[in-house]
This record gives sequence, C-alpha cells and structure tokens, in this order.
Amino acid sequence: MLMADLQEVLKGIEQRLAERPEKLSAAQGTYQLDLTGEGGGTYTMVIVGDKGEVRTGPAENPGVVVTMTAHDFVDMATGKLNGMTAFMSGRLKIKGDMGLALKMQTLLS
Repeated sequence: MLMADLQEVLKGIEQRLAERPEKLSAAQGTYQLDLTGEGGGTYTMVIVGDKGEVRTGPAENPGVVVTMTAHDFVDMATGKLNGMTAFMSGRLKIKGDMGLALKMQTLLS
C-alpha cells in the first residue's frame, strides 16, 4: 500500500514540476531522497532551468541528500507533516546544502 502511495506522490511532484516551471527557478539543483522503511528506496529530483524530473536511483553528485522514512516523506509531501517539525524531531536528516533543502518544500507543494 505505501509503495503505491509513494509512487503516486512522486508522479504528482513530477507533474507539478512540469505544470509550474516558475517554481523551479529558486530551487535549482539535485536532490537525493533516501527513503527508508516499507516501500522505501532512493530517488533523485533534478531541477535545471525550467525543467524538473524525478528519477529512481541515487544522484551522481547531489546538492543535498534527504533521509527519512517513505511514510514520513509521503506525509510531508501531502501536507500532513511539517518539514521543519520533522527536521527538528530527527525524523528528517539532511546532508549537504541546507539552503537547497529548505527550497524543497516549494517543489513538494
């Protein structure tokens, strides 16, 4: 069940990236999502110019690596979990460019 939710969320993110290229200018970079637990996996969001895509697998040279459970990521992407709350409580871990990580919420909404 969770894997289907995660795939749906990732497709929704990619669709929003295509529909709203104006949101991409402030969030340029490569985001690696290391999602743990049931239905988890490694995914990459690449934002270049006015194009954004979500891929399966690790990034070659990510600007930021975000680690959290797949369940928490689905909740964060659907507005049920605040990213800052997740970070402060240790449910969301960030390696790399913190500024880039902060811009990720723009891409999720």
